Amino acid sequence: MKIKLWGVRGSLPVPGPHTVKYGGNTACIELRIGERLIIIDAGSGIRELGDFIIAHELPKKPIKVDLFLTHTHLDHIIGFPFFAPIYLPGTFLNIYGPVTYEDNYLEEVINGQFTYRYFPVRWSELSARMNLLYLREEQRDLGGGLSLSTKYLNHPVLCLGYRFEYHGKVFCTLYDSEPFRNPFSSDPSDPAYERGMTLEGEETAYQENQRVENFVYGADLLIHDGQYTQDEYLSSKIGWGHSSCEHAIDVARRNAVKKIVLFHHDPLRRDDEIDILEEKYARTANIGSTEILFAREGMELDI
Repeated sequence: MKIKLWGVRGSLPVPGPHTVKYGGNTACIELRIGERLIIIDAGSGIRELGDFIIAHELPKKPIKVDLFLTHTHLDHIIGFPFFAPIYLPGTFLNIYGPVTYEDNYLEEVINGQFTYRYFPVRWSELSARMNLLYLREEQRDLGGGLSLSTKYLNHPVLCLGYRFEYHGKVFCTLYDSEPFRNPFSSDPSDPAYERGMTLEGEETAYQENQRVENFVYGADLLIHDGQYTQDEYLSSKIGWGHSSCEHAIDVARRNAVKKIVLFHHDPLRRDDEIDILEEKYARTANIGSTEILFAREGMELDI
């Protein structure tokens, strides 16, 4: 499995002189297994990936892509209308995304980007053939020796973690996500406090966090949300649906992950500030069997 990062930023694209080193495009990851092309999320980074595919692959064969959307927040789909292969006859896309209680949810969200007030091209005018497929927590055989497992994550909109397994190698994505927490008050002086609900909330949060850790156990590569530091998270970011670098690293180390890449950098985080975090966590603190990296646009990783 060969992985390339085309967009590593969270929340919104932030081009400019302070984001050149790590990149300002939002989430897009390319996964290659032989000649098979898988893309995880369609943030603004997918535009350059699409141009690369047309320049280097179209002359050889028609374009076929499996696109896996973790969720439909704007920063993870904003690049899709600018993905050039969808305008070419002969292109075929399987588009996977999380199922919700809403009928035709994925279709409505993606089609909605191609409405008159947002974009000059209609969905019906696209030349590519596209197939929309819904995923829940499940295991699925993708053929050719490739299998997929999915896990619901803790995020304000339904979001899936992905675990790809191929010939004994494991690649996981875990974003956007934060640790599950007890939603009930644990303060006996709080009028809303109810001991039974509190205990049940604590147990449920523990179980879900353990399921997430089991999900990534033994991964050769884990790309994990690391938008905040622990101090930032605890001070004002609880409930925003993102993890701290420290939490992600602890999860990886506890679960025999060989390599973790911290991803979804805060849009306010400048290159020099990420350098400081990299020095702190990926160099001086890089102790043990888990290798720690900070995601950069253009980074290539082999499993």
